[in-house]
Amino acid sequence: MTSDAVLTTDGIDPSGRGRILLIACGALAREILALKTANGWGHLDLQCLPAILHNHPERIVPAVQEAVAKHRDAYDDIFVVYADCGTGGQLQAACAEMRVEMVPGPHCYSFFEGNDVFAAKGEMTAFYLTDFLVRQFETFVWEPLGLDRHPDLRDMYFGHYEKLVYQAQTDNPDLTVKAKTCAERLGLTFERRFTGYGDLTQALEAIS
Repeated sequence: MTSDAVLTTDGIDPSGRGRILLIACGALAREILALKTANGWGHLDLQCLPAILHNHPERIVPAVQEAVAKHRDAYDDIFVVYADCGTGGQLQAACAEMRVEMVPGPHCYSFFEGNDVFAAKGEMTAFYLTDFLVRQFETFVWEPLGLDRHPDLRDMYFGHYEKLVYQAQTDNPDLTVKAKTCAERLGLTFERRFTGYGDLTQALEAIS
């Protein structure tokens, strides 16, 4: 789901729990909906902002602020399913000002791996892809970087990287094959790590 304002509404949860709106990056829609279904979190609604904001982190904070303001009165609580995601701490500051919580961590690659595990590895020469980014490699990596038109730019963008790490949320052989192809196209060695949903699970459990 990459379109604006993808909202799922399940109505009042029979358990009597308060309704919570998740304002999330569109790149996390599949994972959030899977967790929501698996855990019976009927009191959680989901609104996804466009995943392409990944490529324009300066637009994330205004988009989140607008969504919170639009929906605050309709929910008992709002939770922002973004990490810092390149905002340089601005999203955390905005969430604090709006009195809403958000997922901890620098980016989704970190919380999928587990923030503590990711920080301990300190991988400076790894390029990461998630299930979503493997599926959308052309749209979110290859074309925005101009590599479809100027493949010679590969060395400028990726010359200091050594490997591509595919953080797999699901066991999908087709995605693994595609991720390997992405690594080959970028001239990087390939590593697959099954992360599942990582710290995202705990973050949503904590508010549920």
